[in-house]
Amino acid sequence: MIVGPQLVDCEGVSPMKCMQVKAKESDNWEYFYGNIQGFNYESGYEYVIKVKVEEVKNPPADGSSQQYTLITQVSKTKK
Repeated sequence: MIVGPQLVDCEGVSPMKCMQVKAKESDNWEYFYGNIQGFNYESGYEYVIKVKVEEVKNPPADGSSQQYTLITQVSKTKK
């Protein structure tokens, strides 16, 4: 997963700031509304990370059905 260097305005249950992510360099950026356990985001850097995705049983109505956990940070590049 590639994480973009800036948080962007997005609309969840209410206006908020989201990370931008994409699976590979050639993909378009997508909003990431949740958080990644163990990942400490710092604005101004683009990250390449590996994450574990697990299904959440009985997620809250306003929550994600998937939980993301950092496995490893491959790179952190100043942008």
